[in-house]
Amino acid sequence: MNVSTPSVVNVLAYGAKGDGVADDTPAFQAALNDMNKQGGGIVFAPRGLFRFNSNITIPRAVTLQGTYNAPPSHQGFEDGSKLLPDVGTVFLVYGGAKQINGPPFITIRADATLRGVTIFYPDQVRAGIPIPYPYAISMYEDNPALYDTELVNPYQAIYAVGAARHYIARVQGQPLFMGIFVDSTYDIGRIENVHWNPWFSMETTLFNWQLANGRAFVIARSDWEYVLNTFAFGYNIGYHFVESATGVCNGNFVGIGADNCYTSIQIDAAAPYGLLITNAEFTSFNGPDPTEIVVGANNTGKIQFVNSAFWGPGHQIAKIYGKGVVGFDSCTFCQWNADKTGRAAIQVYGGSVIIQGSEFQQAYPQVYLDASINRAVVMGNLITGPLNITNNKKTGGQDRVQIMGNAIGDGNGF
Repeated sequence: MNVSTPSVVNVLAYGAKGDGVADDTPAFQAALNDMNKQGGGIVFAPRGLFRFNSNITIPRAVTLQGTYNAPPSHQGFEDGSKLLPDVGTVFLVYGGAKQINGPPFITIRADATLRGVTIFYPDQVRAGIPIPYPYAISMYEDNPALYDTELVNPYQAIYAVGAARHYIARVQGQPLFMGIFVDSTYDIGRIENVHWNPWFSMETTLFNWQLANGRAFVIARSDWEYVLNTFAFGYNIGYHFVESATGVCNGNFVGIGADNCYTSIQIDAAAPYGLLITNAEFTSFNGPDPTEIVVGANNTGKIQFVNSAFWGPGHQIAKIYGKGVVGFDSCTFCQWNADKTGRAAIQVYGGSVIIQGSEFQQAYPQVYLDASINRAVVMGNLITGPLNITNNKKTGGQDRVQIMGNAIGDGNGF
């Protein structure tokens, strides 16, 4: 480590122009490499439009810092009145078009950080089918960090694979196809205050494509993922838990939300120690079968919803398959059966379910229990209208299904 050299350098000193015309990729990489050789430090990018025709890597112990200390927001993109972000530190990405599996724009290595910038793809369409690009940001190795950044319009935003203790905080934008993908994380990852909203474009064709194809948060193998105060609007799936070659997720999810997603949360697989979801808000009202929760046929893990609310109006709150256990405690079920076909709010086709201390705010069927389920407890809930629970579990003994202590009457909800 060289203590005689500056710990902070300005990328302009390495030849970056910031005029939106000259390719600043070589200057940025030179500055980042120099700081790494000195033992770490900060490369500061001042206000300007920095053009990148290729990709860069932030090496170990180096921070690439822009002008923002909070995530910026740029209005005017939705209606086309603004063509480029015009304040602060802006990275204009020109490389990678139509290369969905190409190298990411920025790779953040061990102990490295990206902070305080806006990333924008000038050639991405505002109307029609979006152009595929590689991930905007890849996080790799231990302790990579991303803060205070706006990803205005990436096709794919953040790829955190093999990134133990990744830290993603105060990030916003409109990823068109993939928001965050997490996998192969063997030590606690953290995601906080990430908000995906359609601030770039809500043109009909583009936004409908995003609704049909986009996923906001996709998590595979992660040991103790901690997620706090995140939000997604306008995706096919808001939160998608999947199984990869390295495994599945367990973690703590507090204050998460999804609005106007065909499926708010889909759980194909979870670890036996569980996905613990608290203070969540989910709403689904568009698409072929708007549903807040879908638990897949291959799930064998534990999923617990506590103090969470579900509304729409959609077709149903939850469709549960598999062999795992799904619990609802102190939850509020506001709207379902929007097509008036007699759908139950909670439909259980496999595994076990516990529904207790919750409120059903509409006078429609509350719970459907298929003959193939394992066990069920429906206890101590507030019911609007008559109790309407279908129990087709006729084998295995009376004790496998317990329905008791539910208070019926007029409600104060929808």
